Amino acid sequence: MNGSSGEPARAEVVVFIPAWNEQDNLPAVLEELRGGLPGADVLVIDDGSTDATAAVARAHGADVLSFGENRGLRIGIATGYREAASRGYAFCGRVDADGQHPVSELARLLDLVRADVCDVAIGSRFAPGQGYEDDRYRPSAARRLGIGLLQAGMRVRLGRPFHDPGSGMVAANARAMPVMGVPYTSGAPEVEALMRLDAAGLRVEEVAVEMRARASGESRLRGRKAVKLVITVAGTLLFFRWMNRRR
Repeated sequence: MNGSSGEPARAEVVVFIPAWNEQDNLPAVLEELRGGLPGADVLVIDDGSTDATAAVARAHGADVLSFGENRGLRIGIATGYREAASRGYAFCGRVDADGQHPVSELARLLDLVRADVCDVAIGSRFAPGQGYEDDRYRPSAARRLGIGLLQAGMRVRLGRPFHDPGSGMVAANARAMPVMGVPYTSGAPEVEALMRLDAAGLRVEEVAVEMRARASGESRLRGRKAVKLVITVAGTLLFFRWMNRRR
């Protein structure tokens, strides 16, 4: 479809993917996006990769924004939302580059924000309901403890249950993108984003979804990483207002 100027009309939706050294996983993720959301643009945030991540993304039809060095996930996430807002998209989605987020589930989240049911929809592997088995994921005892602590902290801070605060499967509308696109100051950007959205009075829905096992990499809720993440999230919950005053 062409605009009045003869230029192709901009897509309504962009899906961004933070990626660092993901040349092996990206082809399948990008092909799935092309098949499941054919009308969406795709933006890969290349976080200073030292492999062929950027070239692979371009070869599969994605736009690429590359950092000159590895800047970390919190910068990649903020950049994705900021680019979606500055480029004028009505809606954006986020999926991870490791292949664990089915595009069919992201499409459900985008349908919710398009229908104005909420400003942000977050896919949760632990939320019950909507025809999904409550115990469809069976984490180890140590991981259950970490997840339980995160959930308890979110309930206290938000005044509502939140089952999967670290989920990277997200859909957002144009009202939410600028809020989520400001650089993050904590090591738990997804949790900080929830605090910001709550403070801004925006509507967030946690939606039960299925997720696949990650194609590569390691969960943040294992071993010492689990302890560090729980401490980081606790600090984000406790000091959110102070961190925002420092901006």
